[in-house]
Amino acid sequence: MTDSLRPRWPVVIFDLDGTLADTVNLIVESYQYAFRTVMGREEDPDVIRSWIGRPLSSAFRDHAPEHADQLYDTYLGWNADNTERLIRSYEGAREVLAALGEAGAKVAVATSKRRESAQQAMDLLGLSPHVGALVALEDTEIHKPEPAPLLLALERLGQSDPSKAAYVGDAVVDVLAGKAAGMATIAVTWGAGVRANLDKVRPDGVATTTAELRDLLLTSA
Repeated sequence: MTDSLRPRWPVVIFDLDGTLADTVNLIVESYQYAFRTVMGREEDPDVIRSWIGRPLSSAFRDHAPEHADQLYDTYLGWNADNTERLIRSYEGAREVLAALGEAGAKVAVATSKRRESAQQAMDLLGLSPHVGALVALEDTEIHKPEPAPLLLALERLGQSDPSKAAYVGDAVVDVLAGKAAGMATIAVTWGAGVRANLDKVRPDGVATTTAELRDLLLTSA
């Protein structure tokens, strides 16, 4: 543990897409490729952005149930082939994870992304060494905004008290999941979420930069 900083919460759990990994363009382009290929048209990018944070399969089932399986498979293939080309890091995000670890916090990721895709993204961006547990789509039967993925991440870190944890994400479903889990919630504004919508669900904190996020998560000892 560092001499100068301590974590405000001993456990910090992060969303992945739009929070630690800049995959928003990758996700939008993957959706558009699937819609063009299967249905011969594109979708409103703002509508697609509003789906980020939800399981992919449920977004397709709700939007185009008769084509959901084909859209899902087409999306996954294009996304896997183009992740390395289109994924980007958020400046300072990896350093926030490293600082939390150095200060003694336990860190996890809870995402609606499939495990294989989530692990690929974390490895490409150098996040994996700083993450003690990963909860992905396959790990729970219900997903955000339900609290199950967050509570499982807490359990996998060997912890049991959600009041001693914070959840960080860029979407309304992230804030709702954190509140449902009994955790502190921090919204970040650099992902897919719309600031006005995030404010409506009243997160405990809002960070507009990774430097602000670091200050919300760490304090002087």
